[in-house]
Amino acid sequence: MSTRKVHVKRDDTVVILTGKDRGKTGRVLSVYPDTNRVLVERVNLLKHHSRHRDPSQQGIVEREAPVHASNVMLVCPRCNRQSRTYRKKLETGFRVRVCRKCQEVVDG
Repeated sequence: MSTRKVHVKRDDTVVILTGKDRGKTGRVLSVYPDTNRVLVERVNLLKHHSRHRDPSQQGIVEREAPVHASNVMLVCPRCNRQSRTYRKKLETGFRVRVCRKCQEVVDG
């Protein structure tokens, strides 16, 4: 199975486009390219009933569940607006993401 490209990376700020958390923003905690999903901080919270093996984590615990990558959009750190991106190859040979709205490089 080939690895898919996902338009967001870890530590990007994204906005949720659809679902019960529509309009919320959060930081990407991890990316799962095999299933085309991303884990966003404080978004898509599920209640997990954990057992009493670890006393500090027992009871009902809320944790994040992955969201499909098509349901999130990158928030540009330069113009602070949600925007699509495209890839551009620099003279040095690196490929970077560029904001469609402000034409600034998103990658640091």
